[in-house]
Amino acid sequence: MSGGADVRVLVVDDQDLVREGIASLLGIQPGIEVVGTAADGAAAVEAAAGHRPDVVLLDVRMPGMDGIAAAEVLAREVPTCRVVMLTTFDDQAYVAQALRAGAVGYLLKNLPSVELARAVHLVHAGVAQLDAAIIGRLAGLPDPTTGPPPEPPLPPTPPSPTPPPPPLSSRETEVLRLVATGSTNREIAGRLHLSEGTVKNHISRILTRLHLRDRTQAALFARDHGLL
Repeated sequence: MSGGADVRVLVVDDQDLVREGIASLLGIQPGIEVVGTAADGAAAVEAAAGHRPDVVLLDVRMPGMDGIAAAEVLAREVPTCRVVMLTTFDDQAYVAQALRAGAVGYLLKNLPSVELARAVHLVHAGVAQLDAAIIGRLAGLPDPTTGPPPEPPLPPTPPSPTPPPPPLSSRETEVLRLVATGSTNREIAGRLHLSEGTVKNHISRILTRLHLRDRTQAALFARDHGLL
């Protein structure tokens, strides 16, 4: 992204190779300046206090002070920085703990560097970032401000089964199958060696017999009943 000052980033990971790799890849992305690195949560808090980064990328599991604990301290002591968890763990409990601790993003390390850089810019702009692989998990997470969700309601009593539709003749089934593939009346007539008038009559009987409104409903019926 262009325009304005670079986004200042602090990279925190206990694995030297991973930490330096992320820092190097981000450092060559436009609009980003890596202002420092740290190997654990305590060092991250100290580095953040000194460098005042805009965004801190925190690993979740580290020796000593882990990423969750560091996020809580950063939210309290360096509130101007935005914390994003960058990890290999997509565990639901970690996601909940990170968001509760004040993180505004949760990303996985398999993210391409260009996408990671874009996420950093978006977080700096105030847009929370969650990895696509874990978004679905959040549906079952409790709201950290309100506690666990209420018990789900009992499922409604299933309706009485409707009687099956009357059977179609073999010719009507052929016509219905072709309707479902998007064939026109002319194409169906040519395929089955019928006149277009006969095809229209077949389709009319099919719609009436199956209580369908139009060709679209007929196509859906064919799909739902395994005719495609």
